[in-house]
Amino acid sequence: MMPSTHDWINNPLGVVEGMFAASQNNPNSGWEAKVVEFFKEQLKESDARTGVPSLNDVPLHYLKPNSLVKFRCLIQDMFDPEFYMGVYDTVDPSTKAKVLHCGKYKDVTECGVDFNSRNTVTAERQTFYCVPIPGENPWVKESYAGSSQARVVPSTSYAPTRQKRSYEEDDDMDTQPQKQREPHTGPQSPTEQQGNGDCKRQEKEAPSSQTASASHLDLNFPLPGEKGPSCLVKVYEDWDSFKLNDTLEVYGILSVSPALSALADEKDASSFLLDPTECMETAEEQRVHSPPASLVPRLHMLYARPLPHNNPLLPFATLEDNGAFVSSTLSEMASVRAELLTYFTHVLLGDALAAEYLILHLISNVYSRRDVLPLGKFTLNLSGCPTVASYTERFYQIIQQLVPSSYYLGMSLQNMNQMRLVPKKDYVANRLVSGVLQLARNTSLFLDETQLEQGQLDTTGVSNITALGNLISWQKVYYDFNYHQMEFPCNINVLIVSEARSLLSSDCQIHLQSQVTPPHLEEYLSAIHMLPQASSQLNKFRIYLSVARLLDYSISDEVTKSVEDDFVDMRKDDPQSISAEDLHRMLVVARLLSLSLGQSSLSRDSWLRAKHIEMLRRSRMEQHKCVNGNEP
Repeated sequence: MMPSTHDWINNPLGVVEGMFAASQNNPNSGWEAKVVEFFKEQLKESDARTGVPSLNDVPLHYLKPNSLVKFRCLIQDMFDPEFYMGVYDTVDPSTKAKVLHCGKYKDVTECGVDFNSRNTVTAERQTFYCVPIPGENPWVKESYAGSSQARVVPSTSYAPTRQKRSYEEDDDMDTQPQKQREPHTGPQSPTEQQGNGDCKRQEKEAPSSQTASASHLDLNFPLPGEKGPSCLVKVYEDWDSFKLNDTLEVYGILSVSPALSALADEKDASSFLLDPTECMETAEEQRVHSPPASLVPRLHMLYARPLPHNNPLLPFATLEDNGAFVSSTLSEMASVRAELLTYFTHVLLGDALAAEYLILHLISNVYSRRDVLPLGKFTLNLSGCPTVASYTERFYQIIQQLVPSSYYLGMSLQNMNQMRLVPKKDYVANRLVSGVLQLARNTSLFLDETQLEQGQLDTTGVSNITALGNLISWQKVYYDFNYHQMEFPCNINVLIVSEARSLLSSDCQIHLQSQVTPPHLEEYLSAIHMLPQASSQLNKFRIYLSVARLLDYSISDEVTKSVEDDFVDMRKDDPQSISAEDLHRMLVVARLLSLSLGQSSLSRDSWLRAKHIEMLRRSRMEQHKCVNGNEP
């Protein structure tokens, strides 16, 4: 008899133990694979998926221990494998009866283990330290939380000392739009805005009795000011298929047993007697690898789905499996693009050409690597940005409303000299200390160079600028392992806003030509910030940008020949007028133009359009150099 939905979500261990018990009569039943297959099959149905509570939007004390939960996360660190008792016997002290148990998907064994039993099987599992996707924007969190069908009640096994509201009250608070919850007294800096969306969550997640201990525990989030749960994910199968910085939706069995903290405390005193090698683990390492389960829950993975994106408005499955969604979206791509171009033209002070390049930048994506060269990246430097009325911060807040994940980095001297951008290995605690550049793929990194002021970069500042340069040029971050550096490929969209040309390299620079006269600038900028965008319109833009980034693309032999002929013609009169680098940029622009129109192959029209807008951009840059002679 198959378990009901209620049973396999509320009591997944019952399913596991049932299959384990049935396997005892048939040693070759492959019960472990059947367990994973059972949960995979159940989770194919969207109703079942939305019925599983999420660690991302349900406070921990509302989740039932040992129930099935999901977690949308990034693998921030990978710990050493650990051994556990996969199968073991227990002995009843009064009757001496033996019972065989399965230890899989659990942290703590039953009482009365028979250590001399021949049935004992020691198994191995891997532990990943996972954090919420860095820089995930409030609209994404609200949309995922709003689509959840999971109904949970406060756990009876967990009683915080403060008076708790009912779940319905919590739910009302969390489903209200962020703008209604938090009255704005004036424009906030993006970093403040990013953090405060989760204030309610923090208050619910850390009951007062634990706030002190939480403050002593560094949850190792890559971005400063982030909130949300971190989690130790225990992996039983195929752990070699996962990589650091992968983004996943993990479905697993929640373990928050208070016994874990008690075991960690006891381990201090008794570990040397039990196993002399245990004393090699430093106190610092033990603190990091065995944090209190009430602050860092354990999640025993049954199934994990790689996330090619974290846009909740797109279907759960891949685009290939959603023909109807793709065809209806593609049919609207050109009209949505026109609307978005109008909107961005308004945001960019009436500059339609800059708006066109901004769209191309936002849908760019590293689709392949040839030797060391990342293909498809399109770092944009938007120079000529006004420094008045917090224009760049308002501009970032508009980007934040459109992309699933982003981060605003003000490149002030203080930030460059003090922030840790590159992750670093801490050998004492045996963990990877995160840095700002440990980001998920397709994150939009907004570098605000208008924040730069005169002063001296120190050693940290120089290495941070170098790290940003490597990210832009090679889409790689070199993590600091003290005695050597280890390169990690990434796929991060970098937008640099600056007054003059950026001190960092870029794939494309365009100088903003404002159509707004200075006396009206502040008033205009205020109107941009308040520009009413209906949520349905915003959602169209959000879907458009994500789908354009995921489309396949190719160039036919016929168009390739036509492009080659064009290149030869352009160089005939003046070989200096266009270089191989210019041709490469034109091809990237042509690819992005095609994708922005929902076309998966390059047409002659798109190639001519790419040549045209590149010519306009280059002539504008030449004019700007002439007017502003000291511009590099």
